[in-house]
Amino acid sequence: MSAQEPQSEEHVTARFEHTNRPGFLLGLVDFFTAGVFFLLYMPLGGLQDEIDEVLGHRTQRYWVAYVLGIPTLFVYTLVWMARISEELRERAIELGVEGPYTSWWHMFGWNVFGLLLFGPAVATHRFFGTLNRVEAELNSRACAGIGGELSPGQLRQED
Repeated sequence: MSAQEPQSEEHVTARFEHTNRPGFLLGLVDFFTAGVFFLLYMPLGGLQDEIDEVLGHRTQRYWVAYVLGIPTLFVYTLVWMARISEELRERAIELGVEGPYTSWWHMFGWNVFGLLLFGPAVATHRFFGTLNRVEAELNSRACAGIGGELSPGQLRQED
């Protein structure tokens, strides 16, 4: 086969390459850099685009939530992340992914009340655990050809 000929339809690649992100480590680094780490990681690591694809819509950019968080002592940023976590939990349940899941209260609670006990790292660990499992499920569906391209709304309609 020449380089110009299209590849066969039999070979399907996974859409999500990063299904094993170390959430606790990422949360710990982000905590000690006061959120600056995710300002770089979200766009450069492709995380923002992956979250958009998993949730089926464009989410507010992290840098915007970060900037709006500065005058609110980062309460805005925390609520933004908690909302994303809740949407991710709902998506995981729709796909039938096994828990434990991240959630609004898990993200918010660990960041507020667990601050001295590495709470942000624990919350981020659960968030990435859920994201990793959802992306792995979407990869397996795409490779098997069973609804890998379905949006959350389309998935609900077929149930």
